[in-house]
Amino acid sequence: MTADWDASSVEIKSGRLRLKLFTADDAEDVFAAITPAITRFMQWEPPRSPTAFAEVWRSWLAPILDGSDLHFVVRSLADDRCLGLVGLHAAQTASPEIGVWIRQDVHGKSIGREAVAALVTWASNDLNPDCFAYPVAEDNLASRRIAEGLGGSIVETRSNAKYISVIYRIPNLRR
Repeated sequence: MTADWDASSVEIKSGRLRLKLFTADDAEDVFAAITPAITRFMQWEPPRSPTAFAEVWRSWLAPILDGSDLHFVVRSLADDRCLGLVGLHAAQTASPEIGVWIRQDVHGKSIGREAVAALVTWASNDLNPDCFAYPVAEDNLASRRIAEGLGGSIVETRSNAKYISVIYRIPNLRR
């Protein structure tokens, strides 16, 4: 990022959501929203305790501060409730990778779509990458619809220990 990058000033708003970069103050809310069911289509397993989660989120702080790997907490504008996370990984590259998980009790309400769309809009304007990579489990139809709704097309397939994923290329909205 540029020398004027200030992680504390980054806030993205959409119709129902506010995305702010993760801080230690968010840890309890984020951990409470992680359930085994939502990690079914993620490469990682959920941390078993707040202490285990602390090891994870502490590793996010330096990359957030330097702008290289961004984890945004998704919160409801109406009540500030933590609804999940959306990430922009390798943010300084030509094709940053988007990741998202949304708490299970708000699935089916287009929260993930709104969060990813807000992130893509912000990053297209502020970071101006060539495009975005959006890996998703082949069987995760809801997440695939997010990428397709943003003009994404499949460019690759990958395998990991849990599932086969397809990688979408989502265009920069400015181009």
